[in-house]
Amino acid sequence: MNGPRVEPLRPVITTDQIQKRVKELARQISDDYKGQTIQMLAVLENAFMFLADLVRALEVPVVCQFIKPKYTRPPSGAAHDVMEIFFSHEPDIRGRHILLVEGLVHSGVTSEFLMNDLRARGAASVKLVTLLDRQSARRVPLQPDYFGFLVDETFLVGYGLGAVEQTNRNLPYLAAANPKASVT
Repeated sequence: MNGPRVEPLRPVITTDQIQKRVKELARQISDDYKGQTIQMLAVLENAFMFLADLVRALEVPVVCQFIKPKYTRPPSGAAHDVMEIFFSHEPDIRGRHILLVEGLVHSGVTSEFLMNDLRARGAASVKLVTLLDRQSARRVPLQPDYFGFLVDETFLVGYGLGAVEQTNRNLPYLAAANPKASVT
């Protein structure tokens, strides 16, 4: 019986390396936000595992919500896509300290847009934490406030990362893979 060809995965970052780095980030974030409550907005889908581990390691009060940006092309044939933002529920962010949580920052376009939108909604502060930072792919001058690892691999899976309707998001480590579908 011939099934779909499975591409081999090449481990890039181990489970132990991820857990150690998440604890280091949590310590740094807890120190920076001492005496404050953080409102964390996790970008779906890639950030869900990172958020879960990061939140458990933080030593400051946290409010968690999820956000999902979606690009659509207007039917008028406009040259640019339009980004819509879907919240798990509409957050009250005026005067709050927002920490945007990404699994991977690639071009930086989405993160920059989201951060500007959150500032425009009246957040007291907006910072960005990402597990993976692919600076070599940056299209805007964005620097995360906190990052776990710099990476250059074109397609990583595991620890919550992957493509729509693709397996391997459940891996406890990160591996390089051959992309079969678009990255989320």
